[in-house]
Amino acid sequence: MNDSPGWNRARADSSGGQGGWNNPQGGWGGPQWIPPQPLAPQPGVIPLRPLRLGEILDGAINTTRKYWRPALGVSLAVAAVTQTAATLVTGLWFRDATGLESLKDPATPREVLHAFKDSMSSLALAGVVGFVGSIIAAGVLTIVVSRAVLGREVTTREAWRDTRPRLGQMAGLFCLLPLLLGAILAAGMAPGLALFAAGSEEAGAPVLALGGMAGIVAAAWLWIRYSLAAPALMLEKQGVFASLRRSAKLVRGTWWRIFGIQILAALLVSMVSAAIQTPLSLFGPVVTGTNTAASSMSWHSLIIAGIGDTIASTITLPFTAGVTALLYMDQRIRRESLDLELARAAGNE
Repeated sequence: MNDSPGWNRARADSSGGQGGWNNPQGGWGGPQWIPPQPLAPQPGVIPLRPLRLGEILDGAINTTRKYWRPALGVSLAVAAVTQTAATLVTGLWFRDATGLESLKDPATPREVLHAFKDSMSSLALAGVVGFVGSIIAAGVLTIVVSRAVLGREVTTREAWRDTRPRLGQMAGLFCLLPLLLGAILAAGMAPGLALFAAGSEEAGAPVLALGGMAGIVAAAWLWIRYSLAAPALMLEKQGVFASLRRSAKLVRGTWWRIFGIQILAALLVSMVSAAIQTPLSLFGPVVTGTNTAASSMSWHSLIIAGIGDTIASTITLPFTAGVTALLYMDQRIRRESLDLELARAAGNE
């Protein structure tokens, strides 16, 4: 695939200038027969034309099915490392099961502060591992999808080779977006928190609620606006800020459509994850023989939960990355006739 972003090309108007919903008229005022349009070329997992919802979801699933070695291999490696780190951190933190019960006892401020610092350190370690894994998975899986669209074979080694030079920019993007969304949410809640700090709880509560809701709405709007930045960064070799501007340009005018597809994909991922994790979570008490808060943090329960999370992430990571990458390509097809460039790259023209 050509990595240059300068593919803007006007699509020819096949209707002779007659747009809208008007029916073409024949010589006697009756409807004119229109010959069937030729099928769009499909060298890979999607037809090279503007995509419908089902085609985006099917394309993401077919990418995982046809390119299962790189897609599931990378997802499994990332999920296994991430969940192993999370399980070890959690298990070591709660290795003394009676500690959970002791949390019910009164504690001094020093003890609470010490426990908070230790827990934050543990969570930070697991978070860093998960953060690095997310960057690698998003980059490699985007490359896999780009090859799947063209019907080209790709190995894990090849996908990693193309991803590695962009990991620094991906890390910058993955750092910047949460900070930006968090700042928006904090700005919305700041007036209410200020009123609480000043001792005006009656006025602070509604202001905090309204500000929090406004912050959530603004953060959601920015999330969708910049949701296509990662594919732009990987496939067009854009920088961090250039990829954000690119995403905003592609999303403009179609925010609600992209929002709906992303939410639907998230719901499907949640359903699949729950279907995998729920039976395993019920199996934990059977292994430990107890069903208490302490037993839920035992090594047996943590390992079982980690296995469920690993399986769920291995299956859902390629789907999520595929939907985002295909949304990016769909927007470029609609706005820039990327289908013509892809068809030439695939040898269909």
